[in-house]
Amino acid sequence: MASEKPYLAVTCTAPVNIAVIKYWGKRDEELILPINSSLSVTLHQDQLKTTTTAVISKDFTEDRIWLNGREEDIGQPRIQACLRESEWGSHLGRWGQFQPVPSPPSLPYSGWSLSTAGAASSPPGSESPRGLGTPVSTARSGAFLNKEACRNLRQRPGVSCISDPWQARCQEQVRAALPSGYLPLPTVRRLARKRRSGDEEDPLPLSLNYKVHVASVNNFPTAAGLASSASGYACLAYALAQVYGVESDLSEVARRGSGSACRSLYGGFVEWQMGEQADGKDSVARQVAPELHWPELRVLILVVSAEKKLTGSTVGMQTSVETSPLLRFRAEAVVPARMAEMIRYVKERNFQGFGELTMKDSNQFHATCLDTFPPISYLNDTSRRIIHLVHRFNAHHGQTKVAYTFDAGPNAVIFTLDDTVAEFVAAVRHSFPPESNGDKFLKGLPVKPGPLSDELKAALGMDPTPGGIKYIIATQVGPGPQILDHPHAHLLGPDSLPKPTV
Repeated sequence: MASEKPYLAVTCTAPVNIAVIKYWGKRDEELILPINSSLSVTLHQDQLKTTTTAVISKDFTEDRIWLNGREEDIGQPRIQACLRESEWGSHLGRWGQFQPVPSPPSLPYSGWSLSTAGAASSPPGSESPRGLGTPVSTARSGAFLNKEACRNLRQRPGVSCISDPWQARCQEQVRAALPSGYLPLPTVRRLARKRRSGDEEDPLPLSLNYKVHVASVNNFPTAAGLASSASGYACLAYALAQVYGVESDLSEVARRGSGSACRSLYGGFVEWQMGEQADGKDSVARQVAPELHWPELRVLILVVSAEKKLTGSTVGMQTSVETSPLLRFRAEAVVPARMAEMIRYVKERNFQGFGELTMKDSNQFHATCLDTFPPISYLNDTSRRIIHLVHRFNAHHGQTKVAYTFDAGPNAVIFTLDDTVAEFVAAVRHSFPPESNGDKFLKGLPVKPGPLSDELKAALGMDPTPGGIKYIIATQVGPGPQILDHPHAHLLGPDSLPKPTV
C-alpha cells in the first residue's frame, strides 16, 4: 500500500442553481426523494458561489465544520448524511460482512433476530449479497428495505424472518429490526471504498479513517431564498469527494444534504429526475444542456430581503405534502408534461416559451404554498409589484422579453436576453429607486441602464417604491463545481482552523 499523506487540503467552489420547474415536496423524508422531477439553471460562480475547504489529517481527533466563520454542530443529520458512515455502516467490513458490535451477542427484535456471533463466523473476504447497501428504515423514518435486500438479508447467518419479505407486516418488522440510527447512508467515506468500476474494493486507505475539518462561506445572503443550501451541500459533497478520492456520481450524497444540491453538481441546464425506485438510486441529476448552450441568456437577481425567511423549505414542503391537494395534482398531472416542454424550449433556445413556462410554474408553486394549511406566503408586497412590472413590461413590447421566478423567498430571479438587460434594469430603477448610493445598487456583470421612453414609463403604471429592492445581481449561466489550486484560496489556515478573515 502506498504511504498515506498525513495531511490533505482541498478547496472547491459550487454554484447556485435556480429552478424553472420547481421541486417542492418529498415522498421520502429520510432519503430526500422528490414527488416530482425539476429543472434548473446553474448560475455563474463569478457572481454567486459557495467556497469550501476540506482538510483531513491523521492528527485530527474529531470532525469539525465552520459555516460563514461560525462553528456548527457536526452532528446535524444532513451534514452527517454527506460526511460519515452510519453506525451500522461503521460495523461492516468488505461489502457488508457483519463485524462484532458493542452490543449483547443476540439482538432480538419483532420478527427478526440478528446474531453478531453467527455473523462474525462468515468467511473472511466473502461477498455480501447485493442489496445490502440499500438504505433501510428505522422507527424514525419512512424508508423501506427493497425486496431484493430484504430477501438477501434473510439469508445472512444469524438472521431470520417470520413473514414474507415484501408484505406490509414484514416491512413494519424491518423498520424495527435495527437499533435506532443503524442505516447505511450513501456517504462519501463509503463511496470511497469502491473502485471506479465494478463492485470490488481497493485496500482501504488509512485516510478513510482520518477526521475532517471543513470551512464553508457563501458570497451571497444565506437563508434568504437564494438557494444557499443547494450550493452549500453540493460544495461539501464535492470537496469531501476530492479529499477521500471518490470518483463516482455524487447526486445521492449531495441530495441527502439538500435535495436541490444535486442540481448544483452540474453547469448549464440540469434536470433532477425524481426516479421510481424505493431506495432512490435512480433519483439523480443530469445535465440537459451545457453552460455555453445559450450564451445570450442573462439572469438578474432582485434582492428584496436578505433576512432569514419565517418558514424554512423543509418544514414548508412537509406541510404542503400533508395538506395541499393542489400539490399532489401538480406533481402527478402537471409537472411531467412541463418537464418535457421546458427541456424542448431550452434545447431550441426558445425564450418566449421558456419565459412563459418559467413564470407559470413559479405561480403554481406559490399557489400550492397558499393551498397549504396553514398557508405559507413567501412573497411580499415588493415581490408582487415585481410581478406586475414584468407583465407590464412584456405587454408594452407585445412579447415575453423578461420572465420572473421566485423560490421559497421574496427575492425575484429574472431571466432575459442580453439585448434586453439594460432597458429592464432601467425600468427596475425607475420603479424601485435605490435609497442609497446608486453605484452599489447593481452588482455582478456590468450593465449600463438605458433611458426609458415616456411610452414605457406610462405603460408601467407604477408609483415608485424607493428602497423596495436592495440591489440587483447581474449574472449568466455558469459551470459546475470547480477546484481551486492556489493554496491561498484555502479557508483553513496552517493550524486547520478558519483564517481570521473567514
